[in-house]
Amino acid sequence: MADSSSPTILPTTKLPQRTMKRSIFSSSPTFRTRPPLAFTYVFIFFFFGCTIFFISNNSSINHSFKNILRNRSHFSSLSHYFFFHENTLENPDIQPIALSTKENGSDHITHNGSRNETLMKSGQELVSEVDDHGVKKAGEENVRLNGTDLFMRVKDKDDDFKSTVEMNETWVEMISKCDIFDGKWVREDLNPFYEPGTCPHIDEPFNCYLNGRPDNGYEKFTWQPYHCSIPRQEDKYRQSLILDKFEHSYMNLFHFVRLNGRNMLELLRGKRLVYVGDSLNRNMWESMVCLLWSSVEDKSKVFEASGKYEFKKEGAYSFVFSDYNCSVEFMRSPFLVQEWEMPDNNGTKKETLRLDLVERSCDKYKDADVLVFNTGHWWTHERTSEGKGYYQEGSHVYGKMNVTEAFRKAMTTWARWIESNINPMKTHVFFRGYSVSHFSGGEWYSGGKCDSDEEPITNEEELSPVFPPIPDMLEEVLKGMKQPVFYLNITRMTDFRRDAHPSVYRQPNMTEEEKQEFIRHQDCSHWCLPGVPDTWNEIMFSQLLLRQKQKQLQ
Repeated sequence: MADSSSPTILPTTKLPQRTMKRSIFSSSPTFRTRPPLAFTYVFIFFFFGCTIFFISNNSSINHSFKNILRNRSHFSSLSHYFFFHENTLENPDIQPIALSTKENGSDHITHNGSRNETLMKSGQELVSEVDDHGVKKAGEENVRLNGTDLFMRVKDKDDDFKSTVEMNETWVEMISKCDIFDGKWVREDLNPFYEPGTCPHIDEPFNCYLNGRPDNGYEKFTWQPYHCSIPRQEDKYRQSLILDKFEHSYMNLFHFVRLNGRNMLELLRGKRLVYVGDSLNRNMWESMVCLLWSSVEDKSKVFEASGKYEFKKEGAYSFVFSDYNCSVEFMRSPFLVQEWEMPDNNGTKKETLRLDLVERSCDKYKDADVLVFNTGHWWTHERTSEGKGYYQEGSHVYGKMNVTEAFRKAMTTWARWIESNINPMKTHVFFRGYSVSHFSGGEWYSGGKCDSDEEPITNEEELSPVFPPIPDMLEEVLKGMKQPVFYLNITRMTDFRRDAHPSVYRQPNMTEEEKQEFIRHQDCSHWCLPGVPDTWNEIMFSQLLLRQKQKQLQ
């Protein structure tokens, strides 16, 4: 970076008379009484001005000449500001046009999923902090980071820097075509999205850190798609110096991969984000609440609207972020269709599941801006699996129905309600897929365990099929919908993570009797927080960002 100190001012000395006569700044009559010499000076000024203009407006020369000038201390900063100042550094619409994957120790930059360029890393990665105003000092440039936007600047071997619109279009096209869920978990030395044990809005059974879990390796894994990247929170933004071995010249590759609470809150400003589903969606909802809460300076301006502190009971919950005029809500509905009661022959009431009616609280969230639905685990319980006298349509209760058929009917009812009641121009709809459990040696009700698992599965042959085949049925229903719904297909990515469940760490300060009880009845379905649900929200953030950019390009 150019030296920011003021240039040294030398003492004024009296020049000889001969020098003053030849100086272009002299007030001597010599300058005014020689028209040919005056014309020469004018021509020199004109030529010099045109040269500067040509250099500053020719991108290829500009880029090379800038590097030379920046090696001058005082002239560097002045020339860079007046001649090479680029408004694109502050343009909030710039987006990544390159996505990297790791292979055989090299970095491959994929453009539009078709062409790969191998770039060799040279030098040590430069890392710097971000100040309160969002200005990152990286090397010799000040880069202003605005809002929720990403910035990556890439120069092709034979092309100039792409325009802002082209970069947006390329990024949108690439992310749109990329299968984010085709990837692997990678261990990285990054801090979690929020400090373990600090968020007061995590239900006790999910708070593994405060419950005494001794290991924290499960917090260190991030999901890396094979063919693209997703916006990811990092404690520090990184700048890498890349050596183009074909041209033997350096170029700056800035890749700001950012998901933090403030960015998400900016996307949600003035909006409602509502999670609807079972306790796994509550797991995801609490993850989002903590991610946002941790980024707000004045915690008193974040509160649950009804003053509740526990969220395991039936009902609806809403966290308000008053500085952003937005809310993040959860509504419990384990089936997404109505749980019902029918009078029995002996005068009692019989519980049934209405496959033809969407759940009761639907009118409360149909005008929300972002909706995240899920269902799944309750369809694997004994009553739903057997299907005897439980499923109902109209006034008819089926004596026996296969759970696969019942699930398809319920999802079809939900899909029709979405198409009839949700305005796709206002509301973004997500459906989070089935989250895999990892009970070993039994089921959740019969002594299944996972407390000895401290590492994810690495061999795909160890992954187990889901029964009933909920993911397949979900995809079938979603593909048949006329209204766009983004399928958060997290089934495969969660199947690897046998290490990240609460298992026996479900409450703090357990007595010996409680420990034995939790050993017999472990939780291998839900997830520790911070943990895997943070990644689900991370992917959702990338899709909201994508849709925002698509609207800007229309």
